[in-house]
Amino acid sequence: MRINSTSVALLHCRHYRTQEIAEKIDQICAAVGFSVSGGTRVLLKPNLLTARSARHLACTHPEFVAAAAEWFLDRGARVVIGDSPAFGTAKGVMRTTGIAGALAGLPVEFTNFDQPVTVRLQGGVTVDMARAPLECDVLVNLPRVKAHSQLYVTLAVKNYFGTVVGLQKPWWHLHYGKHAGQFASHLVDLLPLLPDGVTLLDGIVAMHKSGPISGSPFSLGLVAGAVNPVALDTALLQVLGLDRSLSAIWHECASRGLAGADLEMIKYPLFKPADFSGGNFKAPVILKPVSFNPLRMLVSAFRRFAARVKESP
Repeated sequence: MRINSTSVALLHCRHYRTQEIAEKIDQICAAVGFSVSGGTRVLLKPNLLTARSARHLACTHPEFVAAAAEWFLDRGARVVIGDSPAFGTAKGVMRTTGIAGALAGLPVEFTNFDQPVTVRLQGGVTVDMARAPLECDVLVNLPRVKAHSQLYVTLAVKNYFGTVVGLQKPWWHLHYGKHAGQFASHLVDLLPLLPDGVTLLDGIVAMHKSGPISGSPFSLGLVAGAVNPVALDTALLQVLGLDRSLSAIWHECASRGLAGADLEMIKYPLFKPADFSGGNFKAPVILKPVSFNPLRMLVSAFRRFAARVKESP
């Protein structure tokens, strides 16, 4: 993934209506100079953290995922949708949250990120990443705006953590849990390994006060997009009126001098951050260590295994 663009497209959108969102996506892609040709293998990567959340605020909204799928299908792309949830399987979460229903009738393929490829990150750490996002032609990141009790807020860059396979994710939490900076560093190290694409962000109804699983709805009324997830994170922190220095992920990007981390260099071809009312969004004031209970890890492993057995023919 090339981290060089500083263009971020912001649009107002207050309702989860597939056609309306698809029209917004069309405007966003045109504004940031993103296009796709027929026959392209496109992987949509929503946030499918878990189905065990009130009103499913932890996941990208079904109508948002459907709108993205329709936009790419209309341009002749071959669309696959997948993720590596913390609990359960991608197919199971999509079914429970209504995403599978929203996509009913569309010629898309569902996949679990369960075929690993061992890679070495820039810092020397090895990790098992999913084969699907590494081998697609275009990777489409579909995060939802959410508060995060360990990392302050989760936006574009954090959503790529789902490309790490299965129990590798809770292992990262266990191993690097007391060092948010190191955890963020490894997250940012994932970016150069991934294909180019675009991030289309669901900020119509965000999750605030707590997260990433249990929080309260916040009507932000925004959809956004960028080919550079770092730039999108920087812009959204401004939209939400949050202190960028409290985001370990943004701080890591800024310390590396990545394009898009400097707010003054961001270009807004559509609306600007000041055109949105995000100032009442609440992120956790006191951040917890990025840890993961070992018992919870075992429970997650059991649930993942049971879900796969259930889905097997």
